[in-house]
Amino acid sequence: MPGKKLLQIDPERLPRHIGVVMDGNGRWANQRGMERSRGHREGSKAVRRIVRTCRRLGIANLTLFAFSAQNWGRPAVEVRALMNLLAEFIVKEWQEIMQRDIRVVRLGELRRVPPEVRKQLESLILATRKNRSMTLALALSYGSREEIARAARNLARRARNGKIKPEQVDSRLFSSFLYTARMPDPDLIIRTGGEQRISNFLLWQSAYAEFYFSNKLWPDFGEQDLLKALADYQKRRRRFGLTDEQIDGGS
Repeated sequence: MPGKKLLQIDPERLPRHIGVVMDGNGRWANQRGMERSRGHREGSKAVRRIVRTCRRLGIANLTLFAFSAQNWGRPAVEVRALMNLLAEFIVKEWQEIMQRDIRVVRLGELRRVPPEVRKQLESLILATRKNRSMTLALALSYGSREEIARAARNLARRARNGKIKPEQVDSRLFSSFLYTARMPDPDLIIRTGGEQRISNFLLWQSAYAEFYFSNKLWPDFGEQDLLKALADYQKRRRRFGLTDEQIDGGS
């Protein structure tokens, strides 16, 4: 069955960058009468599956929405469990990340992340900085509105200091001040859990992204689900504001 699915994926038309809103860990646990932390632990297994699949398929960039700026408002015990899981993930996956030549980067403000977890993440980022086969971006303590506001502040400071002129500010320059400055914009955004909203994730970068919504809760999302999303993506006609005739070379 997996082989049959793979035949439906055109390796020449894979997205360069996939973003994933990993939703449904808590509901997965609630449906089974378990604590929410168990859902997050099962969700970390799904992360491992999807990273491995993307690496094998040749997806160059994968961004995972791991923890939003708004998630700090959740119960302290859940936040602590999530931070512990992140630390555990870094330790367990370090060797495989290096073996698979994956570069890890972070999106978001790490100031509120516990110092020991922040130190581990920064060490992993440093250790993988020369890896080139795939970039894994962890959106941690991340919010897209906050990211855009941060970029605007930095641009304003440069303008005030005379380093740039206001008329020089265009979409390309603005993008260079975002966390994703060295990554292509996402071609495909996947959200699990049945919700159909973007939830403050890559708002600027996803201007022309294709969206795919899955009813699967994140802990249940596996390789076949990702392949299904990719097959759906490859059926779509991406115009970027142009007409079919222009894309096909007509008038």
